[in-house]
Amino acid sequence: MNEAFQALGDPTRREILRLLRKRDMTAGEIAAQFPLARSTLSGHFNTLKHAGLIVAEKSGTSIVYSLNVSALEQTAAAVMELFDVGRNGKRARR
Repeated sequence: MNEAFQALGDPTRREILRLLRKRDMTAGEIAAQFPLARSTLSGHFNTLKHAGLIVAEKSGTSIVYSLNVSALEQTAAAVMELFDVGRNGKRARR
């Protein structure tokens, strides 16, 4: 879980997740959205993969990235539990 929190701490990685929320994308399609070197983006992809937040699948000569929705849901649930937030979005009473 710590890897997921660390991965989410970077604005570029959060933007990659926002892009993948819309649809699966190749590394090239994602790279076209950022003014960063491909090697820098590759590091971001590796961090997100290691955290389990994205999945990479080889398709011909491309790598297609997709969002791991269940991992994001688990991370969100952990945050809600950490801050004692109930299902209705309100803090649980003690």
